[in-house]
Amino acid sequence: MGKILVTGATGQVGAEVLAQLLAAGADVRAGARTPEKLAPPAPVETAVLDLTDPATYGPALAGVEKVFLYAVPQGTAGFLAAAREAGVRHVVVLSSQTVVDAFPVQKPIVEMHRAVEEAVVASGIPYTLLRPHNFATNILMWGWPESIRAEGRIRFPYPESHSDAIHEKDIAAVAVVALTGQGHENQAYFISGPRSITQREQLADLAEALGRPLEFEELTDAEAREALAPIVPVWVMDAVVGYWAGSDGIPTEVSDTVERLTGRPARTFAEWARDHAADFTA
Repeated sequence: MGKILVTGATGQVGAEVLAQLLAAGADVRAGARTPEKLAPPAPVETAVLDLTDPATYGPALAGVEKVFLYAVPQGTAGFLAAAREAGVRHVVVLSSQTVVDAFPVQKPIVEMHRAVEEAVVASGIPYTLLRPHNFATNILMWGWPESIRAEGRIRFPYPESHSDAIHEKDIAAVAVVALTGQGHENQAYFISGPRSITQREQLADLAEALGRPLEFEELTDAEAREALAPIVPVWVMDAVVGYWAGSDGIPTEVSDTVERLTGRPARTFAEWARDHAADFTA
């Protein structure tokens, strides 16, 4: 097996892909805009890689056979052209299930991921599209850690909104299977957590992991938007609040892809909560 380039290696998923490839004994290069921030579990070759800067493509791609691509629309087509020229034979792409199953309010997110997928297909490089829907790590962006640390509660809308929250370790595990195994070329995989779980149930799992009671103070839609306004752009706020409203009391679809491809069940949100307990403690 030839060298594998992991892009976005400082991110939650990219770091897990890197760690699991190293554990599997793969020949890996970690690419990131700021590779000095990498903290891999073992010494690893690194390269500066910014998809919006073509000058970084050549050194990052030299001698690379496969790529894990954490992509954004800007720069992806150029990077893929350089990858094809460099002889890359397989690209595993972190996309999103929203490209085939989304609420109308998620249109900007759909368009972003669809543009990446279209560029990948058009490149002519054999590909695997990984399509998770809801990352368990998303709650780290919505102020849950800060509120839990300070007050033992969260202020949030739609406590009965459902998610198929997937652990980043499971996204990475499927990526590693695709990068190191056979028969995954030109496939798209919907990957999810093991069950549909509400936000209130997620908080209960966090309470158990932290060993302390936690409260859910329900916000109205308008209050939630006001709270999120300083954190995310308006289009992201519209997409996520719209999703929570649309999934309120409605279980979401899950898949068995993680277990089918890795041979082990997808990790529960309770497992994620235990793994991330430190994020919610002072």
